[in-house]
Amino acid sequence: MFVENLIQLRKLNHMSQDELADQIGVSRQTLSKYETGESLPDIERCKRLADVFGVTVDDLINYEKKDSLGLEVPPKGKHIFGMVKVGEKGQIVIPAKARKIFDIKPGDNLIVLGDEGQGIALIKEKGLLDLLKAAREEH
Repeated sequence: MFVENLIQLRKLNHMSQDELADQIGVSRQTLSKYETGESLPDIERCKRLADVFGVTVDDLINYEKKDSLGLEVPPKGKHIFGMVKVGEKGQIVIPAKARKIFDIKPGDNLIVLGDEGQGIALIKEKGLLDLLKAAREEH
């Protein structure tokens, strides 16, 4: 997982091995060994790599495309929870990991937002009210 993620992130960011090696303070040969799986970076280098790519250390090391609809490692703070099926009456089940991360509990109100051509999004009622309040205070 780590090797594939490292290579994919470096290429997505249009970086050479030399450029990335310079940014994390290792030689190109050392970075090449990371990419072949010959050696692994210490935790400090993992943190630097994650910071360079704007991903979490956990995703850098553990992210698996097959668990996330074949999509690439998401940026820090962004999540891919998988797919949900819409029931006959329009109901969906929000994945447990999403409920945990966003502290969604039974009885919470969620607002459905949409943009034709872009899709839909859910936001907690309190989250939207907080955003609106902050926007008012700025003006």
